[in-house]
Order: sequence, then structure tokens, then C-alpha cells
Amino acid sequence: MKEFWIYTLLRLVLFASSFGVVVGVWFLIDGQVPVLWAVVIAFLLSGVGSYFLLNRPREALARRVQDRADRMTARIDEMRSKEDAD
Repeated sequence: MKEFWIYTLLRLVLFASSFGVVVGVWFLIDGQVPVLWAVVIAFLLSGVGSYFLLNRPREALARRVQDRADRMTARIDEMRSKEDAD
């Protein structure tokens, strides 16, 4: 589960930094910031950014989930074979 928390924390940090940049730039240009639009733009920017910047943590999380699924499948198969033997 460590990989999950690392990836989630990195996504939150990326969103917060994107939001900060959007608000800062918008404030410099216009002097006032519509928060809803700033959140939407920051969400889109962080989503695109995470695709490129967070590739390694995302792959680590995917490997961890796949390993857990494989272990669970092996346990289920083992239990079924014991059931069939009985």
C-alpha cells in the first residue's frame, strides 16, 4: 500500500502546484481569479502532467496491484484444487 499513498500524495502535490500556478498567472493578468475556472484548469493541467511526470510511481502501483491479484488468484486456485480433492 506504500505505492498507493506515494502516488496519491504526488498527485495531490501536482494538483496543488498547478492550482498555485494557474491562480498566480491569472491574478497577474486579470487581477481577480474565478476559483471554479482555476480549479478546472489546474485539474486538467495536473492530469496531463501526471501522465508524463508520475509514470514511474504509477507503474510501481500497477505492479503492486497486479502482484496482489496474482497471489489472490493462486490462493483461490489452491483452495479449489483442495476442494476437488475432497
